[in-house]
Amino acid sequence: MPTDLWAWLSLAGLGLFHGLNPAMGWLFAVALGLQEQRLSAVLAALPPIVLGHTAAIALTALLIAFLGVALPTPILLSLAGALLLVFAAWRIWRRFRHPRTRFRATKYQLALWSFLMANAHGAGLMIAPFLIPLLHGPDAALEHSGHTAHAELFSRSVELALLAVLVHSVALYLTMITVAVIVYRELGLELLRRAWINVDLIWITVLGLTGALTLLLGLRGLI
Repeated sequence: MPTDLWAWLSLAGLGLFHGLNPAMGWLFAVALGLQEQRLSAVLAALPPIVLGHTAAIALTALLIAFLGVALPTPILLSLAGALLLVFAAWRIWRRFRHPRTRFRATKYQLALWSFLMANAHGAGLMIAPFLIPLLHGPDAALEHSGHTAHAELFSRSVELALLAVLVHSVALYLTMITVAVIVYRELGLELLRRAWINVDLIWITVLGLTGALTLLLGLRGLI
């Protein structure tokens, strides 16, 4: 269905956007590579970073899958939109301080740092508007009712949620590795000093706009 295709492409596009964002980890990997003076250090740092990000996204996706069995789509969309707006407002007010970590981080510390960053930036919340319609797709196919139907729906929702996480994470990893290698080998961190873009401000704006649109779609379904 066109709607499903749009949702899958959006999940991949969101992964691309996260991969481009220095705050999600590629800048950390490049810095470690420059410190060690070897490309392999950059490449070794990226998988734990992606793993931590994926864990944060998966946590939200599975929660949505669980709630999707009990709540109708309009209510889920309204809740997701409201949470996104609240989170965007809090980010504007607080300008969240990043958790501190040692610069010579192990792969476990990188994964934990990435997990915290993804949650701190609301990365998991952003998949909700695209994941909710996909999870409610199987409803029409379940014409029977009862415990079996709910079990089948939950199982299908979990499968779709994990597949959505995989699509997002693959796009994230491919983007991160491309940007990190290019910056490390060709451009260097000098590029960031000359052409720095406030990605955090862009991200807060995207959070707010997505939250408003998701809330409107949810409220329209309740009317």
